[in-house]
Amino acid sequence: MKTCLIVDDSTVIRKVARRILEEIGFEVDEAEDGKEAFEKCAKNMPDTILLDWNMPVMSGLEFLKKLRSYVGGEMPKIVFCTTENDVGHIAMALKAGADEYMMKPFDREILEGKFLGLYQN
Repeated sequence: MKTCLIVDDSTVIRKVARRILEEIGFEVDEAEDGKEAFEKCAKNMPDTILLDWNMPVMSGLEFLKKLRSYVGGEMPKIVFCTTENDVGHIAMALKAGADEYMMKPFDREILEGKFLGLYQN
């Protein structure tokens, strides 16, 4: 079973995403900021990460850059999920190592499509 770490400071987003991802076969864990997420990844690297951009303590972009420079941190597929719709932000996230990008608010169809699409190659 594929694992996913949901990193978002919103309890509601984590709860909604968890329900959808578990229903499509992911084993899910959660973190409410980049610092907590990095600590969890250092202990047990997930297959996939759903990552928010704007969070306290450590932003999604800071987390992504730190993770990608960490041994084993190149492995997880990362889907950035944010309200930032500026092309510059999208380019920055992809350049830093994100595999996919989606906008909030999302629905089941969007989330399922992004995650299942990561593993169809």
